[in-house]
Amino acid sequence: MRSLSAKASFAIMTAVLVVAGLVGITWDYARTRSQVRAHAAAITGGDPSRGEALFIEYGCGSCHAVQNVRTATGNVGPPLDGIATRVILAGHLANNPPNMEHWIRDPQQISPGTAMPDLNVSQSDARDITAFLYTRH
Repeated sequence: MRSLSAKASFAIMTAVLVVAGLVGITWDYARTRSQVRAHAAAITGGDPSRGEALFIEYGCGSCHAVQNVRTATGNVGPPLDGIATRVILAGHLANNPPNMEHWIRDPQQISPGTAMPDLNVSQSDARDITAFLYTRH
């Protein structure tokens, strides 16, 4: 009887530790995500949450894949996870917020004949989409 009690205590202790670990991981993920979004907003002047919604609304995911974004499963353009840390955009532009906004707004001017369509994205929408893309590390 005593060994059963020790086994039950061990099981309970293990369960508590697993739950505590999951809570810690979840809290750390949320804190990191919040910091990344705040940094993206600060360097772009945009709203990453609105940018994600606009990314979906403009149909960007029909050409580009992005993890954890519904409808972003396209294989025409490059996957956009990690775009925040890339050095070059559109084959020849330095990766900075103004260049990304310009590329989103007028890809044909930057690279005539590119597969990236001109979707008539407004300046404020491009700023927010840029903020969202700068959360993709």
